[in-house]
Amino acid sequence: MKTNYQLELDRILSDLEETGGRPTLLLHSCCGPCSSYVLDYLAQWFDITVLYYNPCIDPEEEYELRKDVQKGLIDRMNAHGRNIRYLDEPYDHLSFLDRVAGHEEDREGGARCAICFEQRLRKAAETARAGGYDWFCTTLTVSPHKNAQVLNRIGQELAGETGVPFLPSDFKKRDGYKKSIELSREYCLYRQNYCGCEFSSRPEETDAATQVMTAVVSKSIAEGSGQGKAGSYET
Repeated sequence: MKTNYQLELDRILSDLEETGGRPTLLLHSCCGPCSSYVLDYLAQWFDITVLYYNPCIDPEEEYELRKDVQKGLIDRMNAHGRNIRYLDEPYDHLSFLDRVAGHEEDREGGARCAICFEQRLRKAAETARAGGYDWFCTTLTVSPHKNAQVLNRIGQELAGETGVPFLPSDFKKRDGYKKSIELSREYCLYRQNYCGCEFSSRPEETDAATQVMTAVVSKSIAEGSGQGKAGSYET
């Protein structure tokens, strides 16, 4: 039986409202567009630091572009009253290739993806422990292409290893993915049409919900920073 992780998150947020606390959250982010809704949603309850760590992305130019878009989005949000912090890690695609060796031909959403999830969430958990954060989490569950059951199971296992609680989520629920598209349009964010690695086999056609991003818009997402262009790319 599948767990409803959105309901689990609801219970935690309800408890926070009752206690009046504002814990710290280390949020792993796969990209700016996916983080847009998650940040808008969770910033009501947490002091958030975004960790951009995605060694799966190929080529390096794509990694840097998505990083710039992420930073620019945070700058824009902070200019509107948020106080979101940012961390990143150097590009290290070889570490990803080493981990997924032998799984190059796996289907999308299979074992290779689970290995990739574990690598990214492990870094988030270890960073959260080193930084003394109250919780860690990931934006990955906002995507309809990502299995929230697998992601939450990995997060919970890493929480057991590191002692840092994993914030359960299924951010695609309650139109979370749709809202991320709307916010991407509002902020003129570049959207990609593949998760990141060279083995991804996802078709490049966009679904009806992403048609709003089919026109290329070349404008800055932040004054003087985060020069990301919006386009037809889909998370």
